Amino acid sequence: MIIGSRGSRLAMTQVDIAMEALRPFLPGIDIKVRVVSTGGDRDKCTPLQDMGGYGVFTKELDQRLLSGEIDLAINSLKDMPSVVTPGTKLVAVLPRGPVHDVLISRTPFETLAPGAKVGTSSVRRKALVRYLRPDLKVSELRGNVTTRIGKWRRGEYDAIVLAAAGLERIGEHAPAIVLDPDVWVPPAGQGAIALVCRENEPLAERLSEVDHEPTRMCVDMERGIMAGLGANCQVPLGVLARPIGMKVQLQCLLLDGEGSQARRWRSELPLHYELNDVRTVVDALKKEWRGLL
Repeated sequence: MIIGSRGSRLAMTQVDIAMEALRPFLPGIDIKVRVVSTGGDRDKCTPLQDMGGYGVFTKELDQRLLSGEIDLAINSLKDMPSVVTPGTKLVAVLPRGPVHDVLISRTPFETLAPGAKVGTSSVRRKALVRYLRPDLKVSELRGNVTTRIGKWRRGEYDAIVLAAAGLERIGEHAPAIVLDPDVWVPPAGQGAIALVCRENEPLAERLSEVDHEPTRMCVDMERGIMAGLGANCQVPLGVLARPIGMKVQLQCLLLDGEGSQARRWRSELPLHYELNDVRTVVDALKKEWRGLL
């Protein structure tokens, strides 16, 4: 079996996590790793939303799956479009890591000096910074986790915003201030590692053994809402589902691109929800958020 992945330190760490989970279910099968360069890796300057956003880090992996060059792709789920490429299958999602964002800074977000330069490549984070602190300067920041932290250490930015899961997985040490996910609602799938194979993959049943049901239940809801709203990379949208007791707590956040408006949605769904439950939420959001979507 050939596993395909991006070549960044975080991506390869996530491959190691996936291989450790898979090995008990693939006895006697030789597993190799092939690094695939994606459009998002090659172009480190263009804002992600101008490159097509979702899929810029996964499209080439899907292409190699369909051509048979690789048999399994390992992705950060938040990088994937809400609808998988035809012919591919989201066969498993590993146990979710931290869902929240962190601020890499020696000063809390609330006390950053007016005019401080905050770096991020996410349209959601950019809009949220502008909404919460219109006195700050938001600047584009591209590159892998280590590169971005290096730019902050060199003083190119006063603060940067990253996903906590990536920081934790590679063991990067930097002053990370937790950003409350009830305020900084993360994107669909943040913190989850996705395993993608071909629809007709003979080993799909064995691969699915590592699917983590509580994580899968939540990310499927998040991605279903994202798909139902037709949200793409240019929509500053956060969606977070968390199991609490016999319910799933759902939070959604939508902003406009300038960060001048923000609308939030909180609700609870049954732990074992049905597709119609998600459709009901989508219909309610479309009505509530009319004019901003």
